[in-house]
Order: sequence, then C-alpha cells, then structure tokens
Amino acid sequence: MAQLIGHYISGKHIVETQRSGPIFNPSTGEEIAQCAYGDVITVNQAVQAASSLNAQKWSKASHASRLQVIYKLRELMIAKTEELAEIIGREHGKTIADAKGEIGRAIEGIEFACNAPQVTKGEYARNVAGDIDVFSVRVPVGVIGCITPFNFPIMIPAVMMAMAVSIGNSIVWKPSEKVPSAALFFANLWKEAGLPDDIFNIVQGDKVVVDAMLEHPEISAISFVGSTQIGEYVYQKGTSHNKRVAAFTGGKNHMVVMPDADLEAAANAFVSAGFGSASQRCMAVSLLLPVGVETAEKLRELIITKTKALKMGAYNDESADFGAVISSQSKQSVLKAIDQCIEDGAELLLDGRSYQHPEYKNGYYIGPTLLDHVTTDMDFYKQEVFGPARGILRVNSLDEAIAVTNSHEFGNGSVIFTRDGKTAHRFFTEIESGMIGINVPVPLPVSYFNFGGLRRSKFGESHLYGPDAARFYTKLKTMSQKWPEQIEGHQEISLAFKIT
Repeated sequence: MAQLIGHYISGKHIVETQRSGPIFNPSTGEEIAQCAYGDVITVNQAVQAASSLNAQKWSKASHASRLQVIYKLRELMIAKTEELAEIIGREHGKTIADAKGEIGRAIEGIEFACNAPQVTKGEYARNVAGDIDVFSVRVPVGVIGCITPFNFPIMIPAVMMAMAVSIGNSIVWKPSEKVPSAALFFANLWKEAGLPDDIFNIVQGDKVVVDAMLEHPEISAISFVGSTQIGEYVYQKGTSHNKRVAAFTGGKNHMVVMPDADLEAAANAFVSAGFGSASQRCMAVSLLLPVGVETAEKLRELIITKTKALKMGAYNDESADFGAVISSQSKQSVLKAIDQCIEDGAELLLDGRSYQHPEYKNGYYIGPTLLDHVTTDMDFYKQEVFGPARGILRVNSLDEAIAVTNSHEFGNGSVIFTRDGKTAHRFFTEIESGMIGINVPVPLPVSYFNFGGLRRSKFGESHLYGPDAARFYTKLKTMSQKWPEQIEGHQEISLAFKIT
C-alpha cells in the first residue's frame, strides 16, 4: 500500500482520511505516495487549533520571544537544505540545484521576518489638541489561511508564513496536493524551532478544503498564490465572506531587446529566465520582443544555439539544466498550446514535443521549444504556458513594444535590455507591470521589497514580500487619550464636532 501523506494539526501528524489522490515523481512518472484530502471537518479542527489558548498566548507574546523561534527556524533551514532539496526535487521535478536556489530565497524571506518589530511599528503624535495624544499600533489579524502552488513548495510558504507567524498570527495552510511532503517537513522544522503547538497547521486537499477555508468565519485573511482563474475565484469568494484577500496569480512576462543592447547577454538572459525550472515560474520570461528585423534575426540565431545546448534530466541528475513538468496533465496542456500556435501560423524553430528521457520514458519531459512570428491574436500569446515553450514576437519600435506589453491582461513582470538610459527610463515610466527589469531578466525583488503584479496578475491591494506583507498580516488600532489634571469641576458640555 502506498504511503499516505497526511495533515498536521496541533503539532501532530494525522493520516486518517476518507479521500486521497496520487503523488507522482515527475522525473519517472511513477506514483510514489498518496496525499490525504481533507474536508470541512478537517479544516474546522485546524482552525480550532489555530484559535486556541496557545495561539492567543502567541499573539500576545513579546517580539523577543517570537523572534527566537524565527532565528532558530533560519538555522534549521540552512542545516537541512540538502534533505529538503531532495524532497522538493522528487515531488516537483526541478533539479536539486534549482531546489537549493528556492530554499535560499525561502531563507531570505525568513530573515526579513526578523524585521517584524520594525515594519509593524505604529505612529505617535503628542498634544494634537487640548493635551490629547494620538498613537497607533499594529496587532495580529488572527488566523491566516494560506493556499500555495506546486511550483515553489517551500519558498512561497516560507515568505508568507514566517512574517505572519513572527507578527503573532497562526496558520492554516493548504499546500498543493501535488507536492505535499515539503509542507510536512517545514512543519517539523517549526516545531523543532520551538513554535508552540496549534500555531502552524496543515490541511492537505483540493477545492473542498479551499472552499471550507474561504467560508470559515474564524479565518480572517487569505494569502494565495496560483493560477489566475483560481486566484480570482479565491478573491471573490473570500472577500464575499468579509476576509481580506491577497491573491497573486499568472504572468506572461515580456522581454524587450533594443538594437543597442548586448545581444549575447540578452540571449543568455532569455534562455536562462525562459527555460529555468522547465518554465514553471510565474516570473519566467515568456515572450521575446526584439525591436527591428536585424535585432530579431541576430537574437534568433544566438538563442537557437544556446537553447539547443540545454539538457533535460531527472531531478537528481547533476548535469541537467532543467527537469520534467509537474504532471501528465500539464505536459498535455503544454503540447496542446504548441500545436495550436503552429496551426495559427507561428514558425517552429526548436521542437521539444517528442523528447523522451533515455532512462525514464514515462517521465513528464518536454524539450525546450521555440516559436517565432508569434502574434497578439494567438492563444499562445494570450495564455500563460506553464512549460518550456517560449515565443518570439517581433516589433518595429519601442512604442510598439510598450503598447504590446501593456495591452496584455497580465502585468506581472516586464524586462528591457538596452544600453541607453533614456530608453530604460521611458520603459520604466510607461510600462504597466508590477515588477520591471532593466538588463535583469527576472525582476524578482529581494524579500524586503514588495512583490506583486498589476492587472490580472494580482487581486487585492497587498503584496507578497516586503513591508506591505507585514501590513496585510496586521490590523491597525488608533488611540486618542487624555489625562486631565486632578482638579475639582468638570469640562463643560460641547456638542461641536471638534477636538479641544
């Protein structure tokens, strides 16, 4: 019987379940375990734990005592990097090197959570009028519901939850059912770091669990990362139940290359940012927009040569540049997108559809695929393709490049390669994307800057990283106070709407 990956509630692993689904190793295509699927009862148990006396004590604990746990968590993440990278790679399919990179960014997010006392400080004004002082404080929201995607099993959860917990909140987390084991490993690290039971809870599952979280009256906020379709659903349903919701969704990130750019550097950037992690990143470069025919022809040849040199392999193959996509369904979706793009008139430059790993013939591999002459009316342009198929969309000017980029429904990230400062400044000023790169292919900010897209790449006004995330996990209380002298008599009655 296959191993059952269960839930984590009140500091205990729970494996009982009425429903479950398979977990695969994408590198081999083999089923390696079953993931328990929770229900309304499971979510209620987790929320009850997250609302317990332990959780209330945690919310009132000193910054110093909470930060001791965060410091220890950081040490454990560093010490356990090798073990955690193996778990991520086996269930996700990304290479060990890529998994270690993800863990490094997770640690960076944990380090920023150590700044919780600084980024949640309130304000104070003395004697605003009549010896009245006014001050504000930020306090924990309460129970935070976290819903995270398969493509970053540890980085996104760590960034979300380290800050939320550091501030004094408790967690109910639904990881992707495709990669559940890293979540349980993370839970064990929290416990070893000294986090009291009940603060950190995991309910594995599917839409049943998501809906139960969105409807539960004791979950005050929902933090989500995933597809646009589901993110919009989470935002609309969550807010209809009076929750604050931050939903970070899809992207179709454009990379503009000007004629004056270092084309060798631009080609390297496009290949690395486009095909890393089998292109399963919301910040991956999806489309190359070379400006002018000469730029397009030169870049095309450079990119073909560099892309041909990429090697696919199993997650534990040290020589592999990237691995398999997450599932058989994902592979079929990417293949369908490529077929449709060719049918719509694009030129196929590199075809990875028939790639098969010599040892793991059932693995979910797609070779790097490159298409030229993509146009804005093609589905390949309009939709996020979560797999190693990238496109070239030719433009004649910077004006056209900006117009094309801004016309897309997504506004996650946009990049330009140029040597001209005026061009770069204009691009930054006019592009409607949340994250912009100037000669930087993946403009993913460090954890102490805010992260989030525009348009349909984000629902809600918060951000995933940075000070704005800390504000999302807190609510503001403002106090006006006056301490009159102890004298006989009383203040006269006044019905005027003013401060005296």
